[in-house]
Amino acid sequence: MTDHDNPFLHDAILPPFHRMEPRHVAPAVDEILRRARSEIEVIIQEPAPPTWENVIEALERATQRVDEGTTPIQHLVSVSETPELRSVYQEVLPEISRFWSELPKNQGLWARVEEYAKSEEANGLEGVYRRHLEKTARWFRRSGSDLPPEERETIQEIQIELSELERRFAENVLDATAAYRLPVEDEDQLVGLPDDAKRRARAAAQEEGLPGFLLTLDAPSFDAAMKHVEDRSIREELHGAYTGRCRGGEFDNREIIVRILQLRADLARTLGYPDFPDYRVQEWMVKNGARVESFLQEMTERTRPYWERDVETLKEEAVRRGLGELRPWDVSFLVERIREERFDLDEEELRPYFPLPHVQKGLFHLTERLFGLQVEERPVEEVWHSDVRHYDVRDGEGTVLGSFYTDWFPRKEKRQGAWMNNFRTGGPEPDGTFAPHLGFVAGNFRPPEGDAPALLTHREVQTLFHEFGHLLHHITSRVPVRGRAGLNVAWDWVEVPSQLMENWTWEREGLEHIARHVDTGEPLPTELHERLLASRAFMGGWRQMRQLGFGTVDFALHREFDAREGMDVLQFTEERLRPLVPDPLFARSHILTSFTHLFAGGYAAGYFSYLWSEVLEADIFTRFRREGILAREVGEELLQSILSAGDSDDPEVLFRRFMARPPDSAALLERNLGELRVGG
Repeated sequence: MTDHDNPFLHDAILPPFHRMEPRHVAPAVDEILRRARSEIEVIIQEPAPPTWENVIEALERATQRVDEGTTPIQHLVSVSETPELRSVYQEVLPEISRFWSELPKNQGLWARVEEYAKSEEANGLEGVYRRHLEKTARWFRRSGSDLPPEERETIQEIQIELSELERRFAENVLDATAAYRLPVEDEDQLVGLPDDAKRRARAAAQEEGLPGFLLTLDAPSFDAAMKHVEDRSIREELHGAYTGRCRGGEFDNREIIVRILQLRADLARTLGYPDFPDYRVQEWMVKNGARVESFLQEMTERTRPYWERDVETLKEEAVRRGLGELRPWDVSFLVERIREERFDLDEEELRPYFPLPHVQKGLFHLTERLFGLQVEERPVEEVWHSDVRHYDVRDGEGTVLGSFYTDWFPRKEKRQGAWMNNFRTGGPEPDGTFAPHLGFVAGNFRPPEGDAPALLTHREVQTLFHEFGHLLHHITSRVPVRGRAGLNVAWDWVEVPSQLMENWTWEREGLEHIARHVDTGEPLPTELHERLLASRAFMGGWRQMRQLGFGTVDFALHREFDAREGMDVLQFTEERLRPLVPDPLFARSHILTSFTHLFAGGYAAGYFSYLWSEVLEADIFTRFRREGILAREVGEELLQSILSAGDSDDPEVLFRRFMARPPDSAALLERNLGELRVGG
């Protein structure tokens, strides 16, 4: 096979996904890595003195080649996985990991970077160029470039093994989720389940030649059952299957978790850090582990009274409904029942007002109204599935900033959840042109039935806006240095634009553009919107403590857990969760063995960043509340100060540039918990 015949070695603006097959993967990876290594060797052997162009920029090009060349492979594994693709990905992943782990250990390359960093030209660098050089040099040092050869080899071995273990962890979760089936023949056991969810359950059973209905652990099926099925035994069975994934059997993740934690601790110690969290967050906005601990403790103390209030509410409702003692599989069901009674609000009642095509159209209109950006669909053939759509984004002057794909519905070969990915990071070119970005947003919403459009819950509308916020952060970037552009920002800053975008799904001015009844075209009634707003802080203490529980366990596992001292990872998790849940049964009902965020999704020692980012985005949104929810001038300032700025400056600086002051947690506490002021 020639390079020209291999779709993974394309030169086209859009990857030819429709032609990519498993047989193309290994030859493509070999060639991508060969070219990159050749370019790096040129950097090392260059006889001329080091310059920005022949060292830093050349290194950027080489690494960008590998990143953008291998991302489509990883993408297809997440959206169109087959046994053949999984097998070949398992074969090439160690080589891809080896490239990234050996790069900073390359002493010739490090010598050129270090020499350039001391040069007269480097001393004259300013702004993002100075920042990128400093961060590049620190990346080498944080990767062990200054260590003896045997320790550099140890680090490389650790990183390769970690990538393999994280891949296996994710695959086990995917397989365990897909393997579970709960056939239900008696329709009376599904009393309470919404009609559309019941129709899907019947269709799922028919697909597999089963009578009655079929419930699964896929999000649309699982969530609907846990929130609405009155039969407690069904909820208990599903909950046990969901939390029990990968705790044993064929897809057991327990030993993988222990080994991952050991390797991460070993990596940090080898690099001279006391523990993995201090290593991980050094380059983040939070800077050090002590500040993370302080943040988690402070937020837990502030949240606890509201959490205790919510726990008592749930316990009282469990007794009132004859359930007796509150159990973990009752929570989602009871929350929905209380919401319905207290606010006369059923999430299913909202679905008809959020047909997916109209929500998207409204989102694109808001994007133009706030930021002056135009989003238009442009159908293309180069896609991996017929559900996929493709869109262009232009600024007010008509420049194409980039394009993106959407893929909204679940499939067996597609992983769960919602996420955003970037295929290409573009930006301003030296000749004055603009290289377009390329991105992707995915969800797992209930698919449409027949000719009717897909209908979203309000929570799903928030999810769509959230992922689009990530996309805007990527596709609006105007940073001239790729390594500091788009989503290449501190991990505890990356969620700020995405969480910020969710705010417009609550505001009347935003809902006017995204909420229209699927049959009548009527807007969301004012009284229904008022009930929705009234419910926003409902169970806020419970929700926020749940996030704090995840963050606390994550941080403790990476700072305190040590299997060498005989610790059991599941018991350790239960002990750390115990002060943050109602009783020991809740502590045992954790999702550690399927927690891909921590062990395959990049949030290791960083789950706290969701809440950290919430503090920032809630504070940022106060400017829109003050100056206008759809104020174009505020939106454009946000675009210039934060969205398009990438990592061109420290997040603290970007925040202050927009807010003219340091962050304040008051807005989040008021929104989530109903607190009127800090200390109140």
